[in-house]
Amino acid sequence: MPTAVPEEPSVLSGQSPRAVKSARALTLPRGTGRTAARIGALTLCQAAFMVGIGLLITGPARDVWPMTVEDDLNEAMERHRTGALTSLSWFASEAGNTLTVIAVTLAACLGLVLIPRLPMWRQAAFLAVAVSLQALVFLVITESVDRQRPEVDRLDASPPTSSYTSGHTGAATALYAGLAALALSHVRGRLRKLVCALLLLLPLMVAIARLYRGMHHPTDLVGGLVNGSLSLLIVGRALFTEGTVAAAPSARPAPGVGPGASAPRVLAPGRTVVVVNPTVTDENTCAELRDVLRQHGHSTVEFVETTAKDPGGGQAARAVRDGASLVVVCGGDGTLRAAADAMAASDVPLALVPSGTGNLLARNLDLPLSPTAALDAALGGSVHHIDLGRIEGDGVEATHFAAMSGAGLDAAIMENTDDRTKSFLGWPAYVLAGITTLRSPRMRLTIQLDGAPALRRTARMVLLANVGTVQGGLTLVPAARCDDGQLDLLVLDPHGPGGWIRALGTLLRGGARTTRPTSVETLTVHDADSGVPVEYFTFRRAELTFESEQSRELDGDPVAPGRRLTAEVRPGALTMLLPPREK
Repeated sequence: MPTAVPEEPSVLSGQSPRAVKSARALTLPRGTGRTAARIGALTLCQAAFMVGIGLLITGPARDVWPMTVEDDLNEAMERHRTGALTSLSWFASEAGNTLTVIAVTLAACLGLVLIPRLPMWRQAAFLAVAVSLQALVFLVITESVDRQRPEVDRLDASPPTSSYTSGHTGAATALYAGLAALALSHVRGRLRKLVCALLLLLPLMVAIARLYRGMHHPTDLVGGLVNGSLSLLIVGRALFTEGTVAAAPSARPAPGVGPGASAPRVLAPGRTVVVVNPTVTDENTCAELRDVLRQHGHSTVEFVETTAKDPGGGQAARAVRDGASLVVVCGGDGTLRAAADAMAASDVPLALVPSGTGNLLARNLDLPLSPTAALDAALGGSVHHIDLGRIEGDGVEATHFAAMSGAGLDAAIMENTDDRTKSFLGWPAYVLAGITTLRSPRMRLTIQLDGAPALRRTARMVLLANVGTVQGGLTLVPAARCDDGQLDLLVLDPHGPGGWIRALGTLLRGGARTTRPTSVETLTVHDADSGVPVEYFTFRRAELTFESEQSRELDGDPVAPGRRLTAEVRPGALTMLLPPREK
């Protein structure tokens, strides 16, 4: 075997001989450490405050109103118990039970991550952290404040914790009031206020039930309400109001502001055309988008819908031809790809309103999650230029892709994803389809990058990437950027269960470096026994030739199977209106 030469210039890209991009380490969002420290410091203050109040209630203030009349209220509740009220109080009390709170919190967090088109990681973290911190402070309080439970017949077993504060009430406040806050900001329509009101009533019902069942003094319940509310306030302010955690999960610069890029320009209002995919955008959303445009001075607005025969390209091309100053694309990756193909090399900016299942470009540009927020942010931003990939093959006419294209496993997943399942579950439908396609046969192919000698490989999947992150926040191609004037190639070739485990570990680490030998000679011949499950290459032009017909996809849309794909980068081909970014 030839000896590896790590620093020898490469014929592929002028960097390393294997032409593999350096992978970014998996990093947390900027400001996470500072935010965690602030939350921790404020939680200590919260615990000190709650303990101080408890010591005051059990000490100097125990003979002061309202502490002097609390026993009378507990005894009155005991006298008015009935069978029906006792049963109702049990159900209400169980809503704040530890197991119930844990189960509902876990289900809600999983739902926030898996169900929306774009995972709501920050909202899930808000809920989980608030509930956890409330419980932590509660434990500190019960260890620091010794208060006996009311001298009445208690309907539940007395846990070995202090009566102050009510753990059920605090947990219910953090959980259900937290859900109400999320519903208020994300649920639309007439039911929003009703849902919020019902969620806010639950902690109060838990508090009344605990009082009725003789488990706490009234001030213990007030303490639980305050404890849960303070946890929500601290975490919510840190994650949403203060903005100490940057929205972008990486440190890459904004498109169009890298070295040698021209300064971004601000868009002046003019004629605006909104290309709408009616299968993922309802009339209420269109009305909201119109209001946002009007607020930003765009008064001349035309809405045009896509069709099955024309998924967005014709509408976007007509808009440019008829003199539109801005084209807003409201749809998923397929709608965006069609519009971007029509608008490539045009000076008319495109504003993306993510409304589909994958929304890969929107995810990698860190656009806001809701359609109205995305449009509002874009209209407050400036014009930038991003790269596109130009691709063609046997049975595939020359077109552009904005995010990713490929052949093999990923294309088979797209083919096997049921549209109804995708509409119901969102992007997790791809995961379900992937489980059934993991045993798809390995393919043999030849790869030629930028005119260099051909590379022979076997693979489960090859992916041509303009961006790196896919659904669920998983970074498949960590070095891919849509403004670097290059494309990236991922070759995935795991052998057996161990190979899949190694491949998954590499992807979860953000793309660890390949262990393949680095000399040019060994790159030209595929070593089937090397066991390398993941390889990355950088290129400007790639020619992929498969020994047999393979499933293929362009930006998530399946195309006719074939044996050839040719892709090249179109640097800065798409003009986009993007929101401002933190520097």
